[in-house]
Amino acid sequence: MPKKVWLLVIGMFVNVIGNSFLWPLNTIYMHEYLGKSLAVAGLVLMANSAAGVVGNLLGGYLFDRIGGFRSIISGIVISILALAYLVYDHNWYPYIIFLTVLGFSGGIIFPSMYAMVGTVWPEGGRKAFNSIYLAQNVGVAIGPAMAGFIASVHIDYIFSANLAFYILFLVIAYFGYKKLEIAPERHTDIIRETTPIKYKAPFYALLILVTGYLITWLVYSQWSTTISTHALSIGVTLREYSLIWTINGLLIVLGQPIIKPLIKRIEKQLKTQMLIGTSIFIISFIVVSFAGSFKMFVVSMVILTFGEMIVWPVIPTIASQLAPKGKDGFYQGVVNSAATIGRMIGPLAGGVLVEIHGMKMMLLLLTSLMVITILTTILYDRPLKSSNQKPEIQ
Repeated sequence: MPKKVWLLVIGMFVNVIGNSFLWPLNTIYMHEYLGKSLAVAGLVLMANSAAGVVGNLLGGYLFDRIGGFRSIISGIVISILALAYLVYDHNWYPYIIFLTVLGFSGGIIFPSMYAMVGTVWPEGGRKAFNSIYLAQNVGVAIGPAMAGFIASVHIDYIFSANLAFYILFLVIAYFGYKKLEIAPERHTDIIRETTPIKYKAPFYALLILVTGYLITWLVYSQWSTTISTHALSIGVTLREYSLIWTINGLLIVLGQPIIKPLIKRIEKQLKTQMLIGTSIFIISFIVVSFAGSFKMFVVSMVILTFGEMIVWPVIPTIASQLAPKGKDGFYQGVVNSAATIGRMIGPLAGGVLVEIHGMKMMLLLLTSLMVITILTTILYDRPLKSSNQKPEIQ
């Protein structure tokens, strides 16, 4: 892996650790320390996610407009300013305002990071995006554990720790990303040309693709909401449920050699990878819908993890291949927005269905929606074929 990609991997790792100081503790902080109801906390988190959708789209646009370095620095600086104020005052109104701002600024950063890795290492293909995916998950595995330790000393310290990691990220980005070379054929200067870019077919293909991606995230988000509540209600302890996520994080890293022979065999067949991964997702949710013990939840999570290892890096890879010259950032912004929307509406959809139909039926109903994901995977390149554009994705 080139040195310039390692800089992006390290940056993403530091960024996610910083993010991980807040997101696991948001609901706890609002409910236990600020005295707000879970419903109110849910609304605040929804505002954070909605701001993230806007940030994702803007971040992708800025990447194409002013380049990856400036767009990433912009997101980091906004995050630092928001966190600096939260260190000073994290009572209710500043908290909800600046948590929403952090959703927006974080949204700017993520698509720019994905677009940049695709443009500085275009020949890397899936490997480029898989490296960023791994950096995210290692950060998620380490960050919450650090946050829990720091919060046990004093809850207020999580804001200072988050700020410290963003300052470190700023240093890495400022000195490491300023001179990153963009592959000439992907250079973002194209958007300064006077002739408008008209590539409707790739964009329609992208919209079909991310429709299935949104549904997958809607279903996946149940693990951190309805499934967690259900697991605790049938006797799984909080410590055991936390261990399930530790298994997820470790397996994503340690399981790479296990899936490597499969990925190598179908490395160029991205559509096939998506179909295999989505099918594994479906199996895992069927298993968890019948889970009645800690062991069955672990089995389901192991199955799910192999599915996500196959699927998640493929989506930004396809988006990068679909993107016309000068539109890498925008396409990655659409991908990240779809995931954010899925995470935003997933808890609400799951909660309503649990109330109406019960836990098992809710999971089976949402899992059946993933048939749509299979259809969008099969059909997303139709616009390319109908417009006589040769699809590069198999």
